[in-house]
Amino acid sequence: MRGGSCIKGGGEVNLVASSWPSIALPHPHSFSEELRCVEMDSAAGGIARTKSDQLEMAPPRPPPLSPTASAESMPVADANGGPSLSRKSSLGKKLVGSSPVTKGGHHLRSTRSGHMKVDCEDGGSGGSLSRASSASLGFSFSFTGFTALPEDIVSDITALTGSDKGNSIDSSQKNSQISMLVICSPAGIDLEAGRSRKRLMSETTYPIYVKFTEVRYKVILKGITSTSEKEILQGITGSAKPGELLALMGPSGSGKTTLLSLLSGRTADNVVQGTITYNDEPYAKSLKSRIGFVTQDDVLFAHLTVRETLTYAALLRLPRTMTRLQKEERAMNVIYELGLERCQDTIIGGSFVRGVSGGERKRVCIGNEIIMNPSLLFLDEPTSGLDSTTALRTIQVLNDIAESGKTVVTTIHQPSSRLFHRFDKLILLGRGSLLFFGRASKATAYFASIGCVPLIAMNPAEFLLDLANGNISDVTLPSELEEKVRSKNLGGGTRNAKPSPEELHEYLVEAYETRVADKQKKKLLAPLPISEDMKITLSSPKRDWGASWWQQYSILFWRGLKERRHDYLSWMRITQVLAIAVILGLLWWHSNITTETGQEDQAGLLFFISVFWGFFPVFTAIFTFPQERAMLNKERAVDMYRLSAYFIARTTSDLPLDLLLPIIFLLIVYFMAGLRLSIEHFFLSLLVVFLSIVAAQGLGLAIGASFMNIKQATTLASVTVMTFMLAGGFFVKRVPAFISWLRFISFNYHSYRLLLKVQYDHVPPHLNVNHLDNGVKEVAAMIAMVFAYRFLAYVSLRRMKLSS
Repeated sequence: MRGGSCIKGGGEVNLVASSWPSIALPHPHSFSEELRCVEMDSAAGGIARTKSDQLEMAPPRPPPLSPTASAESMPVADANGGPSLSRKSSLGKKLVGSSPVTKGGHHLRSTRSGHMKVDCEDGGSGGSLSRASSASLGFSFSFTGFTALPEDIVSDITALTGSDKGNSIDSSQKNSQISMLVICSPAGIDLEAGRSRKRLMSETTYPIYVKFTEVRYKVILKGITSTSEKEILQGITGSAKPGELLALMGPSGSGKTTLLSLLSGRTADNVVQGTITYNDEPYAKSLKSRIGFVTQDDVLFAHLTVRETLTYAALLRLPRTMTRLQKEERAMNVIYELGLERCQDTIIGGSFVRGVSGGERKRVCIGNEIIMNPSLLFLDEPTSGLDSTTALRTIQVLNDIAESGKTVVTTIHQPSSRLFHRFDKLILLGRGSLLFFGRASKATAYFASIGCVPLIAMNPAEFLLDLANGNISDVTLPSELEEKVRSKNLGGGTRNAKPSPEELHEYLVEAYETRVADKQKKKLLAPLPISEDMKITLSSPKRDWGASWWQQYSILFWRGLKERRHDYLSWMRITQVLAIAVILGLLWWHSNITTETGQEDQAGLLFFISVFWGFFPVFTAIFTFPQERAMLNKERAVDMYRLSAYFIARTTSDLPLDLLLPIIFLLIVYFMAGLRLSIEHFFLSLLVVFLSIVAAQGLGLAIGASFMNIKQATTLASVTVMTFMLAGGFFVKRVPAFISWLRFISFNYHSYRLLLKVQYDHVPPHLNVNHLDNGVKEVAAMIAMVFAYRFLAYVSLRRMKLSS
């Protein structure tokens, strides 16, 4: 190899660097500037080697911007207000070369970390090149050779570089291409799975530009005697466009999550000031279907598998124009694109259930959002709790999503240097104030211009976070700040005092406002090159549900059945019911009903059955909505389904599981206790128990939905169930008139009377059960409770405010 050209088998691969005097492979060399990888025509034989700042821009040919246009080829306003190409064309220079051996055009480029990869897209015969964004920060990368791959992987890679009919490639040239693919494309080839992986969400995306100017947010703190306000955000300004990855960075409590919630439309209070626009239009409900939001906590059902989780999301969120088969195929595509094929049949897991790993769970959360091909993707600290390698893979997934034409905004707490160099734009927050907004690669240069330079070699992210926290132990101080502190301390009689974190924070905020803020605001005021039709589409208040009401109900019903069958059919619950049934059967073994004492004992058994199957369902149903509150908030925030479909599916999917254990219970108790041996009377007793369970469930759902707090709901349920039991007509025969109305709203009272009616055609007088006719009134009262309690629960859910 000589002069930066690698020639093998007649094929040439030209490597262009900005500061290489020479290249000698396979020895490792560091490259401190941008790397360009160009595939030239084998017949040309020319060697291209030039500096990156001398590369010619390819003439842009943007098509007319439309809602279906790809974001990678649409015009974008650059820093000077002029049009430029988004992401691949605007982020770097572009070289175009002919390549007859390339099928559909192979784009060879260097990624942000310096590793080259191949981008196979349909489009012309030339290869377009993009820059490595980490080059300006002085980080280097090197080639150290590679190991030969197995034949099956080589065959898959060869398929990517196959020629059209009529073009022949000899073995040496093909080996040269495979070598370049192995070096250049670790992200495009899944080496572990041994198969090629498609680019993330390659279909067209509706482009959305996000702008926010002077955003301020306050919270009202209510005390016992006074009320105060606390300002969380203090005039934050920034923007993000399709094809960019914007990172919100800052120490804990700096307002990152609050800003992310405001940008995603999940927080809209009267205390919000400033403007937030999407394609120069304010937030509208129609944006819900175009925005994906990945919360910091992984809100997923623990007992569903990866494939089931993504399939249900696809069935509910994808448009009705797609068939069920197409939606399921989309879910499988996302699984393969995110590298989840190995764990697709593994349950998600949770705190007490073993499932997929933390990185895989985070990728499932991302897949839940990108499955609908959103235009905007917001993520709240997606790397929290992950090791450095898994975090790097997660950010690489976000890079691929952004490169497909989407706008990605994420909060990040303390990224590694490799993660930091994958960000396109950066917002640095400190105590709710804006310290920096711009290209991430220019952050250190900006702070150096105001006199803040690290004294030792360190991660740029650590350096920026030290400044935001006011830590200046390893940072040079600006001369202006030193003079200000020195003059202030001389007046106070002290010398050689360092500036406080508050003083450093004030200096950084003032420096940004005087040097950069006005220029950035002027750029944001420039109108976007977007047609009015696109703006009207975003401002449309119409909701577009992904499935009909019946389809939503059916999907949610089966999802709930699969998720909760593990809890309802757990060995602990079954053992509990069986143990109580056996104990009751032994205590009332073949009870004698020929005597008054035996009849009173049997009446006590019937009352205990009515109490047990009233108490047990109430405390099971109480946890229904409080436990699923996070999931309900998450799915309702994106209009995943109608609340009515969810409520009915949630309440009916529990019935098959709730009615299984009572059957086993009654089969044991009924015949061991020697109750009335008749098929008719057995099934009537079973129906009474079923009716009591459904009514008690309604009470539990109403209490849980009203409070959405397990402790408060459990306290109220205990008092209510005990009151209903005491007013059930067994302990107190003569209830005072002013409180006798309690028995009419007690399901224990009505179920006890119905069980007595089933066992005795004529209830004995000594049991003191009065006004028991044919049981129609009791049945009507129980049915009224079933619907009344559930209606109260639905109203409580409808009035519940969605929290971000």
